[in-house]
Amino acid sequence: MNDSFQSLRPTVAVLGCGWLGLPLAKALVADGYSVGGTTTTPSRVLTMRHAGIRPYLLSLGGKFTATDRDTLHTLLSGTDVLVLNVPPRRGASTSSYSNLLHPVAEAVKACRVSHVLFVSSTSVYPDEPRAMHEADAQAASDAASDMLRAEDLFAPHDASQGQPGNTVVRLAGLFGPQRPPGRFLAGRLDVAQANAPVNLIHLTDCVGLLSAIIRQQAWGYTFNACAISHPVRGDFYPKAARQLGLQPPDFRLDDALGGKTIDSTLIRQTLDYRFQHDDLEVALAAC
Repeated sequence: MNDSFQSLRPTVAVLGCGWLGLPLAKALVADGYSVGGTTTTPSRVLTMRHAGIRPYLLSLGGKFTATDRDTLHTLLSGTDVLVLNVPPRRGASTSSYSNLLHPVAEAVKACRVSHVLFVSSTSVYPDEPRAMHEADAQAASDAASDMLRAEDLFAPHDASQGQPGNTVVRLAGLFGPQRPPGRFLAGRLDVAQANAPVNLIHLTDCVGLLSAIIRQQAWGYTFNACAISHPVRGDFYPKAARQLGLQPPDFRLDDALGGKTIDSTLIRQTLDYRFQHDDLEVALAAC
C-alpha cells in the first residue's frame, strides 16, 4: 500500500449518511477528501452541507424514481470511491436487499466508479460454535443469503485479472453513541445462548477501518471487522444494562454453547490501523 496516495485524494461518495455513514463522511472531509453523500431525510441536508459534504436526497427501493436515478448518476459522476452503506430494511422480503442495490450496481458501472467499499454484515455466517473466517461465507448470485447475493454485486475482482476494484467489510454488531449495548436486551426474559460469545464493533473503529481502507488502497479484499474480545452474553449484557440503570436481561439456565466467534485477523494483518475499542467491557463507557 502506498502512503503517497494521501497526496492524491480520490473523490468519495457515501451512499447512506446515517448513524455510521455521516461520521465517516465527516472524518473523510476532515482528512481532505472531496465527499458527496446521500440521505433520505430532508432535515439532514443542511447538517451535511455545514459539515462540508455535498448532500443529495436519494431513496432506493420501491419508491426509486427516474429522478432518483438521475440523482444517483450525478452523485457518482466523477466519483473514484463509493462507500455503499445502505443496510437491509427490517421486515423486508428475503429477496429485496439485492434487488434494492441493483440500480446502484448499474450506476457504478455506467459512471465508471473505480472502487466500491461495500459495508456488509457478519450475519452472513451460520450461528455455529466456532470461529468464522472470511472464507466461511462466499458471495454468489445464487447464495441462500440475500446479503451474500448483494455482496456479489460488488464482489472484489480477481487480482490475477487486473487491478482489484472493490472491498467488502463485514461488520459485527454495531455499538457506540446513541447505540449502547445495555439497551439491546434490557428487561427481556428467558434469553437464549447465555454462554455464546459477543461479537461487536464500536463506531469509532468502523469509521477508522473504512477510512484506512480508502487511504491505504486496500482493494480486492473481503474483511471481517470485530473487537478482539468476546465476553459471553450472560455476563456482558446484564452488566451493560445495569450500567445504564436498566433492568438486566434474564438468561436461560442451560449449558449450551452455541454462537459464532468472528475472527478479524485478516483486517488486522492487512491494515495499518490500531483498534480503539477492543475491550468491550471497557468500551461500554464510550457509548
